[in-house]
Amino acid sequence: MATLLIVEDDKKTNEAICEYLRSAGHKTIPAYDGTEAIQIFREEKDDLAILDIMLPKMTGLAVLHEIRRASPLPVLMLTAVEDEYTQVQSFDEEADDYITKPFSMVLLGKRITALLRRSGQSILPALMNFGDVTVDFSGYTAWDPNGKIELTPKEIDLLRLFVEHKGLVLTRNQILDELWGDENPIIDRTIDTYVKNLRKKCRLDCLVTVKGIGYKYEVRE
Repeated sequence: MATLLIVEDDKKTNEAICEYLRSAGHKTIPAYDGTEAIQIFREEKDDLAILDIMLPKMTGLAVLHEIRRASPLPVLMLTAVEDEYTQVQSFDEEADDYITKPFSMVLLGKRITALLRRSGQSILPALMNFGDVTVDFSGYTAWDPNGKIELTPKEIDLLRLFVEHKGLVLTRNQILDELWGDENPIIDRTIDTYVKNLRKKCRLDCLVTVKGIGYKYEVRE
């Protein structure tokens, strides 16, 4: 998926963010001060940066300024500083988003997904293989050695959602909010039917039921 630069001087917080985002399928590169962040930014091909403001050696705003001199890289400010002036400064320096601590990991993951989509970054390959089944997410088609598999657009969108959140449990309500929103509301148990159809049509044993909660996409290495 995406390569994410995590700039946070608190080691435990940095490790927790990295672990969570790796479980979602991303590659994470940690940095613990502003100077290290700039060095990694110049040496690595990152898709997005999560940037604390209060950093040793070089502030997060200074790091953001240096990044913007060279790149339109999506940057999400993640900080305990929540006053309006600092937030305005961040957006003046062209930050793309701003989350204050304490924060929800699930919300952070959603913000990252949204930023990557907005910037035109590919969250997952257009083509993915699931056993002998190939799914073309951009063309909304699927096939196996025997020919085309009839999947509805919503079934493909649901599979995409699971893959983007690999390893994370999605509740039925989360799936409804993501794929249906307020339009054409359906009952949450309809999700069970969609999952059942995906499993049957594409022979997907990677869609795991988490009893009493929802489902997750789980790939056993």
